[in-house]
Amino acid sequence: MLRRQFLATAAGSLAMPLIACSRKTESGVPPGMLHDSGLELGHRLRDRRPFPPATEERRIDTLIVGAGIGGLSAGWWLQRKGYADFRIVELADRPGGNARYVDRSENPVSAHPLGAHYLPLPTREARYVRELLADLDALAGDPQAARPVYDERRLCHAPQERLYRDGFWQEGLLPQFGLPRAERAEITRFLEAMEAFRTARDAEGRRAFALPADLSSPDPRWRNLDRISMADWLRDEGFRSPALHWYVDYACRDDFGTTLADTSAWAGIHYFACRNGEAANAASDSVLTAPEGNGWIVRALAERLAAQLATGSTVIDVRPGRPHEVQVWLAAEARTVRYRCRHLVWAAPLFLLPHLASDLPAPLVAATRAASYAPWLVANLTLAEPPHGGAGAPLAWDNVPYGSTGLGYVVATHQNLRLADGPTVLTWYHALAHQPPAAARQTLLGTSRERWAASILGELGRLHRNLPAATRRIDVFRHGHAMIRPTPGALWHGPRQAALTALPPGFHLAHADASGLSLFEEANYRGVMAAERILRT
Repeated sequence: MLRRQFLATAAGSLAMPLIACSRKTESGVPPGMLHDSGLELGHRLRDRRPFPPATEERRIDTLIVGAGIGGLSAGWWLQRKGYADFRIVELADRPGGNARYVDRSENPVSAHPLGAHYLPLPTREARYVRELLADLDALAGDPQAARPVYDERRLCHAPQERLYRDGFWQEGLLPQFGLPRAERAEITRFLEAMEAFRTARDAEGRRAFALPADLSSPDPRWRNLDRISMADWLRDEGFRSPALHWYVDYACRDDFGTTLADTSAWAGIHYFACRNGEAANAASDSVLTAPEGNGWIVRALAERLAAQLATGSTVIDVRPGRPHEVQVWLAAEARTVRYRCRHLVWAAPLFLLPHLASDLPAPLVAATRAASYAPWLVANLTLAEPPHGGAGAPLAWDNVPYGSTGLGYVVATHQNLRLADGPTVLTWYHALAHQPPAAARQTLLGTSRERWAASILGELGRLHRNLPAATRRIDVFRHGHAMIRPTPGALWHGPRQAALTALPPGFHLAHADASGLSLFEEANYRGVMAAERILRT
């Protein structure tokens, strides 16, 4: 899932007195800030507005562009293998990409995510994620064991998730109660079909739907599902249940930022069929999380890579060659430096490349221009008290309203196992999936924080009557290009794969965009694979 940056300028206003203060803005909503992921700087790069010429030249063996999970994973693997001649440059003022977070120094109520908020139990194929978790002491013993033991502090505490439907909270997110017999039978048949996909293997023993996706079977009987949409597949298979359609649509919006009609059927089925991770001390549907979401992983990697990591460093020009030449704008110093490197690891979103690089191979340019990105909105609500539970299942970590265009909210303090009620932070997610991406970006950019806040309070107020009065602050983050969209044909029948085999010498892709799926496991895999290619030269 995605999400984003909380600027340091908010730190001063997020002092403890905010819990006692309920002062509203003139619009009647609680105070807060509106953030974005470097919008002004991104538009400057897009429009090719000039930067000052370089005043210094630096030589380094490997330059990694981007400090999201892909870039951090590449640096982690290089460092782990004893390779130190590399540097990671990051546009934002902190690392993390889609896994950025707010810590307790910025919001004393709780650390909380600004993006990706959990990691499912890694599959056997996601071996490098398992090794990373073992390296961070979140997995004990052999990381490649069939059923590893995970740190209990990282496993999501029960109750994990619930769904609000017809005035009642039910456990889990798949609609269960009040459905006609025919719909219940359809849902059972759908789950059976997904289980068949989960266990399917080809003649070589490869899983039909693996994670990372590159390890999936190339058999056309499954790859051709990429040619149609998930909506088409449901229709062709005779699935008509409105509750099932909502559930599958929710899954697509949650992981891909796309509706059923815009999601490749291969990707939609992959969502349900790829994950088969298990644990010796948890159920197979458990997830790993923390108050700051996946930020705990970012923090640990950033601490290890501190000597090689430079934030506030924007790549403004890329010239592939031998060596590669990269110009970087250092915001804090208001000057440009030129890097010359033998290896260039591109761990930033692919759509940026055509705006920054010259002389790229045609297949790579085609892939970057064909990529489509989903806009997202993330809001963090600081509350004086938890939302009142309502009828049915009690407050969970993940709380989702049925039928909403939003994706619900997670509770940052859920992992604290606090006995007494007190202040908390809710992180609310919304993929703007019901408009074409360009139109959705205009909506995202043209809507004020106050209007977003009022809309969010309206939705959540229908679920929890005490929530509007309990809300002390609402900070809104907008991201125009949050995640790459796996639209029909994009994964296996578009220019993506040709681009991966047409890279200049010493030029490596280490962003989840290279997989066509914006998932933690994909970013980690791409980062480690880039590092492995460097280590072999």
